Amino acid sequence: MDTTPLPIALTVAGSDSGGGAGIQADLKTFHAFGVYGTSVVTAVTAQNTLGVRAVHAVPLEHVRAQIEVLMEDLRPAALKTGMLATRPLVSTVASALREHALDRYVMDPVMVATSGDRLLDSDAEATLARELLPLAAIVTPNLREAAILTGGAVVTLADMREAARALVRLGARAALVKGGHLEGDAVDLLWDGAEERIWRRRRMETRHTHGTGCTLSAAITAGLARGDPPVEAVERAITFVARAIAGAPGLGRGHGPVNHFVPVG
Repeated sequence: MDTTPLPIALTVAGSDSGGGAGIQADLKTFHAFGVYGTSVVTAVTAQNTLGVRAVHAVPLEHVRAQIEVLMEDLRPAALKTGMLATRPLVSTVASALREHALDRYVMDPVMVATSGDRLLDSDAEATLARELLPLAAIVTPNLREAAILTGGAVVTLADMREAARALVRLGARAALVKGGHLEGDAVDLLWDGAEERIWRRRRMETRHTHGTGCTLSAAITAGLARGDPPVEAVERAITFVARAIAGAPGLGRGHGPVNHFVPVG
């Protein structure tokens, strides 16, 4: 009988009532990668594939309490943050990460939903860059988020390259800039301060992409929790998300969820 304990991964994010993104997508992804998932819920959303109807931020003291009980008993080998909603919430989470010296940290700077709905207050953007970014082992912005964090337009591969370097200069140990909205092929670019890696794949024409950012960052987190080197964790995560999009179950009338049951590979 194998008595090796399962690696523990933590997601600090919002709840998606539609099940395709946020906490729900993260826990499904952790399970697919064979790690034990724990969660800290930062906000409760009312949403489906058509959009976000309402957002309720969890009180700060309850977010902090969730983190503290996990540190006492189920300390994660790696963690990620997703939707943090407000500036005080960003500061609360950053303070907890520093206090508990949590290092294998993947920062998914969730700012805008696939539907276009804002998921982060505009006054929280600078706090995110100032307090959380320097703690990140990997930050995983899409083009719009990279532009907000760095203050420059990000619309080409050259822009992605400069944004990744800017994010590392701002304190992240590595930056994965996601180019899913580039013209032509889908391109992801990783810069770790020393080496650049690019993954390029043919674009899939589909509306079923809800939760892809959450799923990608959760898959990277799971890999880090298992002890995978960062580049390997990123590569396996990108492959998993591509399979999940290709195998999307076709649910909903809007931006439908991906398939978290596909093989990890």
